Amino acid sequence: MKNYLDDTAYAEYIFDKFYSVGSAANGGVTRLGYSKEEDEMHEIFKKLGEAEGHIYSEDEVGNSFLYNKGQKGDCYLIGSHLDSVIEGGRYDGVAGIITGLLILHWAELDKLSLPIAVGAFRCEESSNFGRCTLGSGLVTEEVYKQDIGELMSVDGRLLKDIFKEKNYTLHPKKISGIKEYIELHIEQGKVLEEYNNKIGIVETIAGPRRFYFHINGMAEHSGATPMDMRNDALCGAAELILEIEQAGKEEAVYKSVATAGVVRNYPNAMNVIPGEVLLGVDIRGVDASSLDRTENRIKTAAKRICENRGLTYFRETISSIPPIKMTQEMQLKLAAAAKKLKLSHRVMMSGAGHDAMSFAEICKTAMIFIPCEKGISHNKREFTSIQNICDGARVIYEYLKGEAYDSD
Repeated sequence: MKNYLDDTAYAEYIFDKFYSVGSAANGGVTRLGYSKEEDEMHEIFKKLGEAEGHIYSEDEVGNSFLYNKGQKGDCYLIGSHLDSVIEGGRYDGVAGIITGLLILHWAELDKLSLPIAVGAFRCEESSNFGRCTLGSGLVTEEVYKQDIGELMSVDGRLLKDIFKEKNYTLHPKKISGIKEYIELHIEQGKVLEEYNNKIGIVETIAGPRRFYFHINGMAEHSGATPMDMRNDALCGAAELILEIEQAGKEEAVYKSVATAGVVRNYPNAMNVIPGEVLLGVDIRGVDASSLDRTENRIKTAAKRICENRGLTYFRETISSIPPIKMTQEMQLKLAAAAKKLKLSHRVMMSGAGHDAMSFAEICKTAMIFIPCEKGISHNKREFTSIQNICDGARVIYEYLKGEAYDSD
């Protein structure tokens, strides 16, 4: 085992190993799920662990694991991911992996008698295939992750073909031997920074509902077709986008949000009235009734707008995941650990999805957040300090030490 001057030096060493992979010209990184860049990140993860004497394994869908040696029984799994969005930041996902490696390092130094594993899960982001948490979802057998072989990557490759090339399977064995799952992540919001808290303890992860509207009008000559004789699909989509925004605003009191994040216009020519539009919608929240109201309002608006404009449409559901509650017992113990370490904390929700969603149904599950500067994430300007990562890791390690004591 290597010796490091202090915890931050080791954390910086790990961060630097990952730093250049997938670097984009604008300063961000692109490490899409099941891409060669993600493969490279997992290879670095493997080498970092093996250099410390940890045991490495890979499962049937390419998720990577490191275990502390000589430990028996169900393990405490510290998980995160190594992929990114297109031209994203360097901390989303990686902060959680650094945390896990720090904890394995400390456990080895302290000879902590507790089985610990660090899991790096594949394709947590939806950027490549339009679906999130594929690696963790497959091995936990989440229903909404099945029949995904026909998903297509941004470069036009089917997931089933990629899996065949890599000798993975779309129907893996369900993961087992997990006592508890814990994940650290940057907040991806401004709450911790605004309230000057060091640690966020996640109570609930918002449930995303995602769907496409396929809006069809008539593509005609933009100069020869009078304004009162048009069936402009893009104008219909524009009106619906504003309705989506308003629906989100009216449900904001229940912590719901609504976003039109994808617009694909056809034929997308200067002199042609738009004939078809694909509109991608993402609504999220922790209150199921609020999500229902938001979704119903958007569906009603789509019907009204298309009828008024002489358009047709159909709605394609992409995913519908309920809000996921974290284990209350773990929340209380993590709060106690933060208090013991004199790190200010608050209980909060997560508006973003995480691999923790996949594990909540099969084992006790918890998440903690650390601040990120100005709440910026999925952006080249994404930043958190190495000290923030170390603080979060210390809270989880303090919690695990308590678990080791209780099991003696």
